[in-house]
Amino acid sequence: MNFSTVANIATIILCAAVLVQSVRMMRSLKAVRGGAIADVVEALDRSTGQARMVLSELRDALGECAHSARAVSDGKAIADELTVMIGIANASADRMADAADAARRQQAGDYSGADHNAGGWA
Repeated sequence: MNFSTVANIATIILCAAVLVQSVRMMRSLKAVRGGAIADVVEALDRSTGQARMVLSELRDALGECAHSARAVSDGKAIADELTVMIGIANASADRMADAADAARRQQAGDYSGADHNAGGWA
């Protein structure tokens, strides 16, 4: 077999494939012919309208999400500020508790020294 014979066989196979596809396409066109095209166009119009409605709802939902994201961001900033304020309050409370303990100890020392002096033990 030479090159021209192989090329002719390949051309025959490709032509047969084109004929088969043409027959299939003709059957599909006969099925779609007539009122079926109108039904297809109407269905496409309905689906396009529904897609527009869904996109509109998604746009609204994304707008609400952006608003919620800003609110969450503001809440996080407030939480950070409150954390700092709580830390300051805890430090102040610790200092007050230490001062109260020192005052109690000093007062207890003053009372015990006054008791010893009052009893004549000096």
